[in-house]
Amino acid sequence: MLTRKPVNDDVVTQGRLKAGSVELNYRLQGRGARQLICIHGVGSYLEAWEGVATHLCDDFRILTFDLRGHGESSHILGRYEIDEFVDDTLALADHVGFETFNLAGFSLGGLIAQRMALSHPQRLRGLALLATVSGRTREERSRVLERLAALQNGERGAHYDASLSRWLTEDFQARNPEMVAYLRKRNAENDPHCYAAAYRVLAETDFGGLIDQIRVPTLIATGEDDQGSNPRMARYMHECIEDSQLEILPGLRHSILIEAPEVVGTLLGRFFAEAMSRS
Repeated sequence: MLTRKPVNDDVVTQGRLKAGSVELNYRLQGRGARQLICIHGVGSYLEAWEGVATHLCDDFRILTFDLRGHGESSHILGRYEIDEFVDDTLALADHVGFETFNLAGFSLGGLIAQRMALSHPQRLRGLALLATVSGRTREERSRVLERLAALQNGERGAHYDASLSRWLTEDFQARNPEMVAYLRKRNAENDPHCYAAAYRVLAETDFGGLIDQIRVPTLIATGEDDQGSNPRMARYMHECIEDSQLEILPGLRHSILIEAPEVVGTLLGRFFAEAMSRS
């Protein structure tokens, strides 16, 4: 199913794809010749990329989508595996005709992107790992597993309230009460079982021992004050991935797509242009 509508003199394709047992909701936008797929994080949705996509639509054709269990994609119950997310992404890439593409992943999306770079490197032209984890310490593993246990015990509201201060600066929250209210509303719409299933993948997945095998030009970026996907992990990935660039964004926490879309869009546009010029 496809619908097309003009947005800012552009054409946005809104569609759904049946891929195995899951139906995926996706959006294709932008006028550019370069191809870019963006993968969101746990409890989020394709619209999280909208601010970033606005800054890239002249140079890229951009595919965003709701992960299984999120937004308007199928709310599949049961255990999720990271390779299922990879397979969903590749099914959509094939559907829209992206034989090779640039790939940007945020948080859980960054783990999915790491997995794809390791298992399907021939599909990627460039890789961006945004607010993404790798090489957790024992203490960091313990903290994220505690949050997972709370979610699995039904403490979804407490998890989200505690997360807001990790995700967004107090200044942004004070200046954008309507945005914060909207984010709370969207979070409340998440299926708790699907949220916990996706969070398990985030909490239990770590490619720290493998990322030195990534051979795709890679941008690594995170907020200076991101507690979960922290600068130490970003520097670790930069040290491990041979052809990588590191950006620590001053004064930001986890939700860099929401709080600084122009900064992220500019970084992505510049990096992918440079990566293409070297290939």
